[in-house]
Amino acid sequence: MLVRIHPDNPQPRQIKTVVETLQRGGVIIYPTDTIYGLGCDIFQQKAIEKICRIKKVDPRKAQLSFICSDLSHLSDYAKQLSTSTFRLLKEYLPGPYTFILPASKMVPKILQSKKDTIGLRIPDNNIAKAIVRELGRPILSASLPGEMIEDYTDPEIMHENFMNEVDMVIDGGIGGTVPSTVIDCTGDEYAVIRKGAGEWKD
Repeated sequence: MLVRIHPDNPQPRQIKTVVETLQRGGVIIYPTDTIYGLGCDIFQQKAIEKICRIKKVDPRKAQLSFICSDLSHLSDYAKQLSTSTFRLLKEYLPGPYTFILPASKMVPKILQSKKDTIGLRIPDNNIAKAIVRELGRPILSASLPGEMIEDYTDPEIMHENFMNEVDMVIDGGIGGTVPSTVIDCTGDEYAVIRKGAGEWKD
């Protein structure tokens, strides 16, 4: 199913349709402030397994992150944020950044890595934030498989390519081709693991 949603003013009825799909264990392709991603409800284990099958990865080894709606929402899934880390998040979010943080007990077991960390994002994208707010919890976020990046900017092409693997593709306009910048906040110093769309001043 291809669902068109207005990027600036997402229609509540359409957002409700997306959330109902997620609650039923559906997998979606949705826009962020960087690239389009695969998403599901973090508490739907079968949906998580399905995303990992699409990407051909093990859930515990996969580079999966959570999309949150705001900082208080994000802090539920990261444990004991220091004042300096919280200030850093406040400065850069919402925006094209993924922060690797120590995972709290709220993170479902299937997603807990050996390192006990989780990637958390608040994209500067009204559709993604509206979905998460309506759902009431984060959505899992994963990049689409493969390297065909041009195909991953046009929702109609994504729908053609993935309609047998996902339940819904959201058309929120043409997407970007550069992923988020990933910053590891678990060590003594912040470390940029992947330079992406976001500017980062060391």
